[in-house]
Amino acid sequence: MKRYLLFISAIFLFLLAGISLHAQEKTAYKTEKDILYRKGDNLTDYMKERCRLDVYYPENKTDFTTIVWFHDGGLTGGGKFIPAHWKEKGFAVIAVNYRLAPEVKCPAYIEDAAAAVDWVFRHIGKYGGSQEKIVLSGHSAGAYLVSMIGLDKHYLADLGIDANRIAALIPLSGFAITHKEIREEQDISELKPIVDKFAPLYHVRADAPPFYLITGDRELEMLGRYEENAYLYRMMKLNGHKKTYLYELDGFNHGEMAVPATELTLLILKQLGLN
Repeated sequence: MKRYLLFISAIFLFLLAGISLHAQEKTAYKTEKDILYRKGDNLTDYMKERCRLDVYYPENKTDFTTIVWFHDGGLTGGGKFIPAHWKEKGFAVIAVNYRLAPEVKCPAYIEDAAAAVDWVFRHIGKYGGSQEKIVLSGHSAGAYLVSMIGLDKHYLADLGIDANRIAALIPLSGFAITHKEIREEQDISELKPIVDKFAPLYHVRADAPPFYLITGDRELEMLGRYEENAYLYRMMKLNGHKKTYLYELDGFNHGEMAVPATELTLLILKQLGLN
């Protein structure tokens, strides 16, 4: 009996030691907030207010993946935040604010998104991250921005960055046609679909980064969001892009799909070897 108790005690102490070691090995995270990502003498007060980002990153780690995250809000509202399901997962998350309508008109918010990504490419090494492991993601309006700067190469090219250096594009329930806010700026109804130079569909190309389109349930989504993404998926394939994927999250509407989509993103990163 005594030997048995000693054996159980030894196992217990071993388990405690393992738990303690695991706690010591757990990566610590740090957040730097409200970094101004646009520079120059011509910045307006509104640019100084909105063109800021937060860097949430693992300390004492190098060569990690970074997700640049653009919030939702229809290009008229919303604010930066770190998705809860992406915290303490071994990679960095950079949450971006951008200027909003009606304070600005198109393409100001797209240009802000490109400027934020440019900032990440130029500065993530300071935090230990890899320039070769930068992923863009966002929900709704943020997803639209991801698709636009990922497919229309000129926004990043104007800043000296090749959009093809992006490791992956993962838009969550984003517009594939021209965003409704841009149509409203031209007095066009949200029920009238337009595909012009401000539509991701206009910029389909074979050499784009890996492209993961995620939407909610087609019967519950906003307007025709699933169908837009399905058409974008098909046109990317027809143009020779071999790494476009489409996911429909059954049972989730436009707002609800964001949480399971962030979980799905973790699986995508693992598949790409970016986790």
